[in-house]
This record gives sequence, C-alpha cells and structure tokens, in this order.
Amino acid sequence: MGSPGASDAVLAGGGGPSAAPFLSIEQLVVRRGDRTVLDGVSFEVRRGEIFGLLGPNGAGKTTLFHVLTGLLAPSSGRLILEREPLAPGARAFRALSGVVFQEPALDPRLTARENLLLASRLYGVPRGLARERIAGLLADSGLADRADEPVSRLSGGMRRKVEIARALVHDPAVLILDEPTTGLDEAAFRSTWERLLALKHQRGLTMLLTTHRPEEAERCDRLAVIDGGRVVACDTPDGLRERVRGDLLVIEAESPDAVARMIEEKFGVAARVLEGKVVLERERAHELIPRLVEALPGGMLRSVSMRRTGLGEVFLELTGHDLAGAAVPAESYGAPAAKRERRSR
Repeated sequence: MGSPGASDAVLAGGGGPSAAPFLSIEQLVVRRGDRTVLDGVSFEVRRGEIFGLLGPNGAGKTTLFHVLTGLLAPSSGRLILEREPLAPGARAFRALSGVVFQEPALDPRLTARENLLLASRLYGVPRGLARERIAGLLADSGLADRADEPVSRLSGGMRRKVEIARALVHDPAVLILDEPTTGLDEAAFRSTWERLLALKHQRGLTMLLTTHRPEEAERCDRLAVIDGGRVVACDTPDGLRERVRGDLLVIEAESPDAVARMIEEKFGVAARVLEGKVVLERERAHELIPRLVEALPGGMLRSVSMRRTGLGEVFLELTGHDLAGAAVPAESYGAPAAKRERRSR
C-alpha cells in the first residue's frame, strides 16, 4: 500500500511549515438520517505544520477523522491533496497517511517490535528495509531496550509511542491522530509531545490531530475551532487568544458562586464560575486585585491570580460553552447573547 520515501516531498519543503496548502478540506458535509454531523467544514493544512482540530466531545472531530481515514464516506464536499482532487478514503491518500487512533489498536500479546513488523507487512514495506526502519523508530522513541517485551507490560505512555512508531513504519507524508493523549498522565503527555515535536522538527512531518485539551492545542501551529459540526474560527493559538481582550483573573474561594455575585454587584464586572473557580476578564486586571481583597469579607478568598488567556477561554468566547460541553449563559460573562449566537453559526 505505501511506498518507501513518501515523506521526501515533505522534507524538500524545508524545516518549517510551508504557506502552500498540503491538504485542503472543502465544504465537507456528513449527514446521519435527519442529523447533520458535519456542516460545511473547510480548512487547509500546510506542509510541515501541526494542525489541530479543537472542540468538545460531540463536536464532529472524530467523524471528520473517520472521513479522512476512509472509515466513513461524506455526504458531500471534497479533499484536495497538493492541488489534486482526492476521493475521501482514497487508496492513494491512505498510502501517504499514518494513523493513530484514540482507542488502543496494538496487539497486547505481541512485542513492540512485532507490532511494528506486522504494520510494515500490511503496508508492503520490504522486509530488510522494515527491520532497519523499525530499529530506528524504536531507538528514536526511547524503546530500544523494551522492544521485545509484550506491549501489555508497557506503560500507557510507552504504548502510545509504539502506536506512533507503527503509524510511521511506511514513512508517511502526513500523520493523523485522534485525541493522541487521552487517558495519559502528565508525564506521558509530555513524553508523547516531545516525540511529536521531534518528528516535526527533525523530519518536517505534517500532522493533523483532534483534541479537546487546551494544553494540547497550545502545541499546534494552527487550529480550527470546531463546534456543532462547524468550524467557527481558524488561526494560530496566539491569533485566537487575541480575540479575547483583557487579562484573566482566577479566584479560588470558599463559595465561588457567592463571590461571583458580589464582584458583579460591587464592581460591575461580569464574573463566571468555571470548574469551581471564579473567572473574569478585564483590562489592567492587576489594578483590581487589591480592591477585590479589600472589598470582599475576610476568609472568603483563598487566592487571586492573574494569567494569560487560555484556549479554553477562547473556545468559551467563540461558542458560549466550555470544552466540556457545558453551556454558560451569555450574560454571565459579559457578551451579548446575539453576538454569541452569530459566532456559533
């Protein structure tokens, strides 16, 4: 199925992302009965970049992943690979793609090396080249000394590295990952991303991933924010953050709902409660901190901190709900409901 050296064209483009689109998705629609799961999704992935699809569960990310990997036929729309129209799921695109599924897809009874050898045979990689390439992938992943142990004995982070190595065994031009760090602890998260960033910088590999984690989206070169089957924004992480004005104050309190109400009553500043903390946006927010501490009754506040606006807040600003899918009334965070409705369309 695959051909050795498929990533040569990627490397020819240099170490950084190219401005020319490598893959274009145009007006992709997926309907299931009366329900529209993807509603005219369009975006472009540049050669050599990490492109993320950020959205909550149910936003349509995995459906799009299934279309790209040939597991699902769209109702309409088209894919364009390097200016050539491409049928979704076409054999040519599958041969150029390495795929990492959200759910584990390794055989736990086989060793890491055996899982990679099996993948190389499925992709038609010559045996000698496969063994050489697998040895390199295992070494680059830090798994050379565990390569001949059953996968069932490896940690979650190690298994994810084996999954990524397996997706690379046929030297693909693009790596497609569905929620690559779901279920991993913090150490495994960092380790997985060290590997992905190394692939980008050392090989110029193009990557397209889905995620609902803001800290994962931060590592992407560009993002498409997807919600309700639509792309509501597409930009770099910094470009998206610029859409939320002001600094972000985060307040930990004994009674966050009561503190949020008091802030609105005393200062006329819209505050909201997210994940048990009071969050508010304000220009020159540092000037408000001493006034808050002085005005609120002693013992109500545990801590007050100021931080950079995160992509979780950006998603909330664009859609009116958080990445867990919880709706937040528009009036509770200071934007007119009509504005939220327009943005979510």
